[in-house]
Amino acid sequence: MQTAHEVDFQIFGEEMQCVEIELDPHETVVAEAGSLMMMEEGIEMETIFGDGSGQEKKGLMGKIFSAGKRVLTGESLFMTAYTNVAPGKNHVTFAAPYPGRILPLDLSEFQGKIICQKDAFLCAAKGVQVGIELRKKLGTGLFGGEGFIMQKLEGDGMAFLHAGGTVLERDLNGEKLRVDTGCLVGFTPGINYDIEYVGGIKNAVFGGEGLFFATLQGHGTVWIQSLPFSRLADRIASAASSIGGSKGEGSILGGLGNLLDGDGV
Repeated sequence: MQTAHEVDFQIFGEEMQCVEIELDPHETVVAEAGSLMMMEEGIEMETIFGDGSGQEKKGLMGKIFSAGKRVLTGESLFMTAYTNVAPGKNHVTFAAPYPGRILPLDLSEFQGKIICQKDAFLCAAKGVQVGIELRKKLGTGLFGGEGFIMQKLEGDGMAFLHAGGTVLERDLNGEKLRVDTGCLVGFTPGINYDIEYVGGIKNAVFGGEGLFFATLQGHGTVWIQSLPFSRLADRIASAASSIGGSKGEGSILGGLGNLLDGDGV
C-alpha cells in the first residue's frame, strides 16, 4: 500500500523549468522554502518543522530530530507544505532556482531510495522522507565534493530534483564511471560512491579539473549534470570582476577603444 500522497504533475519550459503539481482534495506536496512560483486559490500553505513525512506526530523530539537532519545537510530548519483544501482539483507550481532540468522520480521504481547532492531536492509528495546519508569513508567525506553528508529521499511517492544544465541518466551494470565531483546529481542504492585521485602532477596542478574524481560503480542508475551551480557561480564571479577593468566587452582595445569611438572618460 502506497504511503505517500499520489500526485500528478506537468513540467514546463526548457532552460528554466517549472513543475506544476495537481493536487486532489486533501493531497499535500512539500517543498523547499523559496521554491514556490504560484498556487491556485484552493491551496493552503503551512510552514512545517522537518520534512512532513509523518515523523512529526511523534512529538517534540521527533520534530527536532527531523529538522536537525536538514540542518546537517545545510538546508533550512523548515519546509513548506501545500495542501488542497478545496473540494476539486487545484494546482501549485514550483520553479527551478537556476538554468537546468527538473527530474521527476518515482521512488517506488528505485527501491524506495535515492541518494542525491545536498541542494538537488526541489519538492516531493507528502510522505517522502528527506534525510541524510553519511559517507563512511574519510577520503570520500573530505575530498568528494559533497562532504560527509548527502541527502537521501525515501518512500514510495514522487520526488522532484533539480540539476544544472543538461542531465544525463546512466544505467551501470558493474562498470566504473568517473565523474567530476560537482557534476554528480544522485544515484540509486546499488551504486557504490567513492573518490579517486586524478594522478600525475601535471594533471593535478594544471588540468583544471580538481584533484579528485567521483567514482561510481555497481548496479543501478546515476544522474549527472553538465552545469553544477558552483561552476556557474565561479564563471559569474569571474566575469563580474573583469567587467570593472574593461568597458568594451570582447574588445582588445577595451577603454582605449571607447576613447576612439568618442565615448570620453
